[in-house]
Amino acid sequence: MKVAILDDYQGVAQEFADWSKLNQSCEIKVFREPFDDETHAIENLKDFEAFLIMRERTPITASLMDGCPNLKFIATSGMRNLSINFDHAKSKGIIVSGTEGNKNPTAELTWGILLNLARNLRQESENMYQGYWQTTVGVELKGKTLGIIGLGKLGCQIAKIAKAFEMNVIAWSENLKIAHATENGVLAVTKEELLEQSDFVSIHYVLSERSKDLLKYEDICKMKTSAFLINTSRGPIINEEDLVRALQEEKIAGAGIDVYEHEPLPESHKLRFLPNAFLTPHIGYVTQENYIKFYSQMAEDLQAFIDGEPIRILS
Repeated sequence: MKVAILDDYQGVAQEFADWSKLNQSCEIKVFREPFDDETHAIENLKDFEAFLIMRERTPITASLMDGCPNLKFIATSGMRNLSINFDHAKSKGIIVSGTEGNKNPTAELTWGILLNLARNLRQESENMYQGYWQTTVGVELKGKTLGIIGLGKLGCQIAKIAKAFEMNVIAWSENLKIAHATENGVLAVTKEELLEQSDFVSIHYVLSERSKDLLKYEDICKMKTSAFLINTSRGPIINEEDLVRALQEEKIAGAGIDVYEHEPLPESHKLRFLPNAFLTPHIGYVTQENYIKFYSQMAEDLQAFIDGEPIRILS
């Protein structure tokens, strides 16, 4: 079986799983760079029978599947992947399997970003290499208000850590139940109240048609000019053009962003040139522990498919 491992940006896929058994029955090729476009993807993938993918990197669309007539199996990291057309995969008899994943890496990164924003760590660190000394003044977290958009498993982890910093924690989502918020020591508020009252706003919301562009320019302008916006969830939840405009106009103090509408983020993107934007390249889930789980279970998924007994089936 011809197997393609897609978007292995760091070149680590073959290090984080035992592929020895599969090497006997599979010809595995690793693609480290993202494809230029779908035509480029089809040119490279049309002969492969299986794709092993990181979610939300290369979109597995209906037209891409149609351009790869030999495709029989897809394994994706995670148990949810909006970049796969599951209905079309099912119609073509393509089995899609998933993997488990750790939630804590994204929560940990969120706090790394938040602390960087609060204490100007990027600027002060860069200054040290330029020979400067203490050029900014940071803020403390104790007594500040953290607004969490989306109080699911990740949001609850963020809230728990905020309590350790003695922050006030408020939350909003469309279906947030007051009892759930209270159980986690969080005050449920309206979306407008959250934006107006928070010193830090952190997004932990599932991307869907309803949550796309959840925060637009007028929403960001409701925040304090001293507040910071953090997104380690999914890029399209914030309207990116509106975010750029708000940062350019200094409607808020800054933003920490790990996720983007188009990834990898284009080199010429305006976000890259804003001094009040702290950017990371979608590394919320990128840890050794998570990659071991992802790639090991992808290998298990593939072997189970070859054995005729697929596991962790998504479609």
